[in-house]
Amino acid sequence: MARLRRQPGEGGFTLVELLVASAMGVIVMGAVASLMISAVRDQPKISGEAQNISTARWVLARLTRELRNGVAVKEGTASRISFEGYVRHATCGGSAKLAATSPSIKCRITYECTTTSCSRKETTPPSTIGPAKLVFDGIDSNQVFSYSPNVAEATYVKATLHIPDPSGTGSLVVSSGASLRNATLGY
Repeated sequence: MARLRRQPGEGGFTLVELLVASAMGVIVMGAVASLMISAVRDQPKISGEAQNISTARWVLARLTRELRNGVAVKEGTASRISFEGYVRHATCGGSAKLAATSPSIKCRITYECTTTSCSRKETTPPSTIGPAKLVFDGIDSNQVFSYSPNVAEATYVKATLHIPDPSGTGSLVVSSGASLRNATLGY
């Protein structure tokens, strides 16, 4: 019996203690590795959705800025809005910017949304015929625009983009709105 007791000054672990600690270490490391693999697999999808939401916010910021400079809504449905507003281009639909000292020009701006994307046209009033540029894709509803008090007398326009939820349970909604400041000034 005296041989089983440790003598003072002798230290260390028994073989059974080392085996139990090793097994526990392997289990913990396996759980950590599993979490890391899951995170690495999901990261591209999460980054893509974050980029989609960021782009949607940028599109709505641009739309609301243009609406604030708007004069009047000429046509409006839930999927389309056409209004006259002021832009800082040399020509309607052109890409050349105006000099800082030049006044903005009045153009007809049209946003049209389908169940998957939204496009924008900038034309010389009263025409709406011209090339459309894709501004956003990745939506799942064409019910984007609403008007207050109504389309004919709209002084406020709300835009709502429905982005598919990656988990498949509905949509993520990004919305914004703006008053047409120049509508009440008679420009």
